[in-house]
Amino acid sequence: MSLAAALDVSHLPDYAYDWALVDVETSGLIARRDRILSIAVLTFGPDGTQSGEYSTLLNPGCDPGPVHIHGLTAERLSGAPTFEQVAGRIGALLQDRVMVAHNAQFDYDFLAHEFARARLYLPVTQRLCTLALNRRVEPPTADLSLASLAAHYGVPQTSAHDALDDTRVLAGIFRSSLSEAARLDVPLPLVPCPPRQDPQFAPNPPKTPCAYRNPGRLTPGGPLVQGMKIAITGETATSRAELVARSVAAGLNVMSSVSRHTSALVTNDAASGSAKARRAIAEGVTVIDEHTFLKLLGDVRSGTPHENHTPKKSPEAAAPATRPTLPTTPTPSPAAPTPFPTTPTPFPAATAAVADVPAPRQSESKRSARPFGRRRVLVLGGTHEEASAARARVVELGGAAAINLSASVTDVVLFPGGELDRRMPRIAALGLPVHAHGWLGAPTSEPADVPALDGAMTDVLPRGGVIDLPTLPAAGQWHVGASWAQQTHCEIDVVSFVLDEDEQVSCDGDFVFYGAPESPDGAIRLLCDGPTEQTIAIDLAALPPSAHRIAIAAAIDGAATFGDIGAVRMTLAPGVDAPATAQATLDAATSERTLLLAEIYRRGPRWRFRAVGQGYDHGLETLVRGYGVDVE
Repeated sequence: MSLAAALDVSHLPDYAYDWALVDVETSGLIARRDRILSIAVLTFGPDGTQSGEYSTLLNPGCDPGPVHIHGLTAERLSGAPTFEQVAGRIGALLQDRVMVAHNAQFDYDFLAHEFARARLYLPVTQRLCTLALNRRVEPPTADLSLASLAAHYGVPQTSAHDALDDTRVLAGIFRSSLSEAARLDVPLPLVPCPPRQDPQFAPNPPKTPCAYRNPGRLTPGGPLVQGMKIAITGETATSRAELVARSVAAGLNVMSSVSRHTSALVTNDAASGSAKARRAIAEGVTVIDEHTFLKLLGDVRSGTPHENHTPKKSPEAAAPATRPTLPTTPTPSPAAPTPFPTTPTPFPAATAAVADVPAPRQSESKRSARPFGRRRVLVLGGTHEEASAARARVVELGGAAAINLSASVTDVVLFPGGELDRRMPRIAALGLPVHAHGWLGAPTSEPADVPALDGAMTDVLPRGGVIDLPTLPAAGQWHVGASWAQQTHCEIDVVSFVLDEDEQVSCDGDFVFYGAPESPDGAIRLLCDGPTEQTIAIDLAALPPSAHRIAIAAAIDGAATFGDIGAVRMTLAPGVDAPATAQATLDAATSERTLLLAEIYRRGPRWRFRAVGQGYDHGLETLVRGYGVDVE
């Protein structure tokens, strides 16, 4: 089949767009710092006809970075044009088209920064990530790298990390992925651009991490202690930069805002009415003037260092893990009954305490011995409680609970009302087996022809399930992804907090959300891959010593609750296109608007991952304040 014929979706309004397929090779991985070395753009119409092609090397004016990967030496690039010289031609190819790339946020961020340096506007209003599209389709591949997808879809690849060849490979992958999406009636994961986390607003320079724990409030007349959180507001005789530098050198933690965890506010005009002064008065924070602060800086008392995570004995001798205290008191939700006739698995109240549930790795033979060892089951219809209990039962039987229709779904369980689901005609056309809910009470063993899905080493965790994280290579990152069913009446935002031993952020920059999508040190990033999925990328090696836990939550923007949204699927993967190490399907109860999804936390010298699934009736603002973040 020709590329044009395979890409002809002009008769399908939900898939019919003008496309611009893009690939860039770069000098590094950080868009605000590194540069594009080469770029290729292919354009197609809705009928699959190619309408344009352009590729060029670029002179970045800097070190080209990992030559062993892309093969682009400084000598080879020296005679190439600069990005500014070709930006107009690239912009014309992108104009009025959906930008398509593999890991599209990466390419989009680099293009946004390059256009900003050239003082031009990036003419992209929507983008589509073929990684996100294939996460929805879920083809049976070992991972979702360009090479693996090319092999699966039969697309020849001749020169990896060559921008033009990679874009041609991308075209073949996109062709097949689009065909599969149409076959499954999968909505396209289109992302509006520029996203709310506008990449042109680069993060602030990294703040020097404070080496000491916060000892609490400054006692009037008492000394400063290392680790105290200090905020400064208003005019000062000493320059602000010098005050900050001296404070940091003395072991204090200088904050950009005031919260109930601030130790002292320094101001020469406490009645100024500034936001910091008002908040300090409201929270009862000690207020001192500049002269008093400078005197106290001359004799700062020793503080308590953050814990040393170097093991003194074997890992087995490490202190046992304890359940971190949540920042606010949740509103209880009643437990729901289970609808199954045998082996009851009641749906736990979403706000109950969640204890560690160890999830040791299992061999494929042990997995297959369980009734649902390779099944992925989609539950439709029923009440929220019935559907939640059904998904929990699937996991108990060794399978995985799906939340969307994809190529990996093996079975469908139908509760009353499920026959009206918009996906049922497609399920019938695909010939998927549909079972009454009683099937979960007395399941049959897994049929021999069910293929292995998600990789044999993916742990399916129950709510509260925990695994130890293996050590990644120096440049490795963990990706914690959250996805949910397509919504039309609200938006869901995934957020992250980097917390210390006291379950507090060390600075406001440790709160990562759509308005600040990257922590100051770059260790935590929010990635937006579509309207139904967002990912937190975590570089554990880049975290400061004070970081003890990374909490990941989701919040609903609007009046809806997680009872309306349904299940949220969590995945943990050691890379953007790597197979999942673990996954979990989480159901909140009916009334929650904020959901604590997962956490990565220290246990002795090691890091662990826990699927939490604990909900709160309050909104995101209350959760944020509880973790010590000031909300304007």
